[in-house]
Amino acid sequence: MSEEFTGPPWAADWTKLAAEYRDALPARVRDLINDAVIDLITCRHPYRDDGLDLTQVSIEPVRSTEPRGAHILYFDHGHGWLRYTFVHRTAEPQIIIESLFWQ
Repeated sequence: MSEEFTGPPWAADWTKLAAEYRDALPARVRDLINDAVIDLITCRHPYRDDGLDLTQVSIEPVRSTEPRGAHILYFDHGHGWLRYTFVHRTAEPQIIIESLFWQ
């Protein structure tokens, strides 16, 4: 029996509203979002900034009292952010992107 690969890259899924908002943005912004999400899903741990390109993105918990709860990923020098949670399962851990904003 072989062990399943459960580390990076993490699976990612978008809520319907976040995906619709992303798809309505200009192509340049969608490219920035894709780059940020790729950085997130390939980092060693989606709730820590080790392994992230901190010149492009940064993360922080939504509530400091819930360090394993929802987090915010900032991109485009703070002009945009997305809120995500990490579902840490034994098989198929997944990042769920709940909301997105860009201005």
